Amino acid sequence: MEDYRSTEQSPKKEAEVARFPFQRQPPWILSFLFAVQHVLVQTALLQTVHCLLIDALPSDQTARQHGYQFMATSLFASGISTLLQTTLGSRLPLVQAPSFEYLIPAITLVSSPTETNSSHHNVSLDQGQRGRSLNTSRSQSSSCWSFTASGTEPHTPERSHLPSLVSASWVRGAIVVSGILQAFLGFSGLQGLVFRRCGPMVLAPMLSIIGLSCYKEVAHFSSLHWGVTALLVLQVMLLSQHLCSCHIPICRWKRSKGFVVETYFPLFRIFSVWIADFPSGAMGFKGKGSPELLPGEWGAPTINVRSTYIGVIMALGTSIGSLGCYVMCAKVMGCLHPPRDAVNRGIFLEGLGSCIGAFLGGITATSSSVVNVGALALTQAESRHSVQIAAVLCILLGMSAKLTYILTTIPAAVHGGVLSVTYTMAVSVGISYFQYTNIDSGRNIFIIGFTMFMALLTPHWFIRNPDYIVTGVESVDIFLMAVFMMPVIQGGILAFLLDNTVTGELANIKKT
Repeated sequence: MEDYRSTEQSPKKEAEVARFPFQRQPPWILSFLFAVQHVLVQTALLQTVHCLLIDALPSDQTARQHGYQFMATSLFASGISTLLQTTLGSRLPLVQAPSFEYLIPAITLVSSPTETNSSHHNVSLDQGQRGRSLNTSRSQSSSCWSFTASGTEPHTPERSHLPSLVSASWVRGAIVVSGILQAFLGFSGLQGLVFRRCGPMVLAPMLSIIGLSCYKEVAHFSSLHWGVTALLVLQVMLLSQHLCSCHIPICRWKRSKGFVVETYFPLFRIFSVWIADFPSGAMGFKGKGSPELLPGEWGAPTINVRSTYIGVIMALGTSIGSLGCYVMCAKVMGCLHPPRDAVNRGIFLEGLGSCIGAFLGGITATSSSVVNVGALALTQAESRHSVQIAAVLCILLGMSAKLTYILTTIPAAVHGGVLSVTYTMAVSVGISYFQYTNIDSGRNIFIIGFTMFMALLTPHWFIRNPDYIVTGVESVDIFLMAVFMMPVIQGGILAFLLDNTVTGELANIKKT
């Protein structure tokens, strides 16, 4: 992409400090270590999303016993999507993974009352209970990853577990609809047209809302052991910020001169997340998992009216989140925004990756991972080559649920710490876009304050008061509930409409 920054440096600077921008290929050993760091960060988001979603399914143990197998499928699909994204899509160093923009509509869908699963619940879910399902899934998620590892025989879903099968197939149907819509947005060029109208007044609140919208989930997982979370956050802060200027000399033996310092390597900054996260994950290892399920064993995706409505919400939310992720990644790397054709290709391939994951049997969609971009901002290891190696590692891990089980043994409090330090970078990047606006303008002050406040207030209110949405049509109620519970959709749409409809002087936006 021709508008990305140049990496030319003076010979002296290049010899002193090793830097690895996204279009430069580091040595293979460093690329592999960078890739492992990406996988560890991606695991935090994968495990959090799967944990919350599985707990929202009807309360049998089938899905929980095979939760890490769902995660293995998601890892495999994320690896394929990441390879497509970095090779043919936006070509930014973006890791693909499930997102919270997908999670809220999925939980709304699986917790809605149906004839199939109402008899399975001890108390049938009414409309008010559906709105409070997010809080229920958070309170139960601490036990979600206590997967049964004692089974040695392959498990075949029985008819007694039909509610989970039906709910999971509905979620996969919604993912297929979402992927098709995202592919259409990218193929038709509509995503690029919208991106043209997204100025700093749209990007600033949108990125800030993306970072702030998941604080409750992060706080819940961190509260499982605040000491572990605080230790990890402190380690990342010390390594990436206070010790960022500490460079380790890399020596090389030469016959004529002996040991010669070849370069200085910022070890603590580049591997700050890896160093803090890996020991905790190693301590959590307990044993092997049970055998894998074959793709499609949980049934084919089911597309009906409800899954179609929810798929539309998923497509809208993940498209807005991915658009913000593209901008955030470009900002972190210090380059210009990706062109429209790159944005269109990226959204198209994200939709394709989601469809692949759904047909393989996964219950999560794929989109650009905000947490991995946050890790890029912390470590400044921006190599696209390492992201592609991480994609290959995800594919290899996803081929065996037993290997994926090792990742699921990482304590949930560690994931809470990783999400804490990475999502804060989205808030920071959003705030940094205020420098491109006239913040003294009354118009801009109103847009920023109104957008961010309403995007956080409305979902909070509707989660606790879902009974106000009663249209007489259950599918429409689910659709409206999912819309009003999505901070990213409300923030993105409000900021876009206000910035493009409220008149103001040309001086309201600084020219850079």
